[in-house]
Amino acid sequence: SSNLVGLSAPPLSALISPEPVRHSRIPELPLDSSLLFEFLLFLYLLVALFVQYINIYRTVWWYPYSHPAASTSLNFHLMDYHLAIFITVMLARRLVWTIVSEVSQSSGGSLLRYVVLIAARLSLLTMCGWVLCWTLVNLCKNYSVLNLLFLGYPFGVYVPLCCFHQEGGKSQTAPADCDYPADHQQTELTETLFFRPRDFLFLLRENLREQFSSPPHMPIHNCPPHTHSHTPELIRAEVEELKSDFNRRIKEVLFNSLFSAYYVAFLPLCFVKSTQYYDMRWSCEHLIMVWINAFVMLMSQLLPPSYCDLLHRSAAHLGRWQKLEHGSYSNAPQHVWSESTIWPQGVLVRHSRCLYKAVGPYNVALPSDVSHARFYV
Repeated sequence: SSNLVGLSAPPLSALISPEPVRHSRIPELPLDSSLLFEFLLFLYLLVALFVQYINIYRTVWWYPYSHPAASTSLNFHLMDYHLAIFITVMLARRLVWTIVSEVSQSSGGSLLRYVVLIAARLSLLTMCGWVLCWTLVNLCKNYSVLNLLFLGYPFGVYVPLCCFHQEGGKSQTAPADCDYPADHQQTELTETLFFRPRDFLFLLRENLREQFSSPPHMPIHNCPPHTHSHTPELIRAEVEELKSDFNRRIKEVLFNSLFSAYYVAFLPLCFVKSTQYYDMRWSCEHLIMVWINAFVMLMSQLLPPSYCDLLHRSAAHLGRWQKLEHGSYSNAPQHVWSESTIWPQGVLVRHSRCLYKAVGPYNVALPSDVSHARFYV
């Protein structure tokens, strides 16, 4: 009987129209430029690296003359300058690429200026590549293969964790209890887990390019007209774009914060001689503090309040659906969900053999899409 009620329900546009979404205004907070932020982050990481070297190679030069002491505050003869230079170059990769990007964007003007900027950019990249190769060659001469594996360990972890995730793919739909065929779900799962070699190389190239790129530009949200027939499609397309952008920013924050903590606080410990003593507890605390500080700095730059407000505005237009039990609300009017309809709060719709109730004041989300529900929350 519920199906008969749902089919006999009049069109929603003839019953009620949703009210326009009203957004709260937040003050505009200043945000550092990409070049300034990368310079401050690089400066902080250099200071943290210097502090870690002090912890590892400090001496007891302040002891009285009756005890054996050193003439310098640090054991400079025990330090490997090639490792320190290698770490510095790795930490400066984002700053260098940001400088190159800023120079490329401001390359207008005369032909002479353009040639000079191109030559400066190539010289900077060539110098960084030569220094990196020079340090790697010297490290290969002095250390074992096991020690050298620690140099590129973050990139080895980054490939399986980040490159196997496909953005903008198929939506997570079709719950298990909505009478979908099991072979259809198994086919989608197989397509999601396994990639062709071409797909893997494309994802690897795109993800590595993100690590050398400047922070992405801030997306723009425009409130769509409520009476336009293509408004629901525009909102869902904007949400898909924001989901991919948010996941990319979170991935960048997590990887770069862990990358910074690894090269600043952990990698120097891997090249310490077995006969040398250092405070392990203090080194672990320093590692945690570097990761937390880098994480907070990246979060404040890549996920500022204006960006969070943008996500909130888009989620308010998207809405959310609450799945109901079978047989509930059997006497209430039920409608067949339509992708071109803007559904008001409290409306009951049927989609994929399941019953849903509109939660938000403005609902255009796909009821069976779990990612839409997560985005609204």
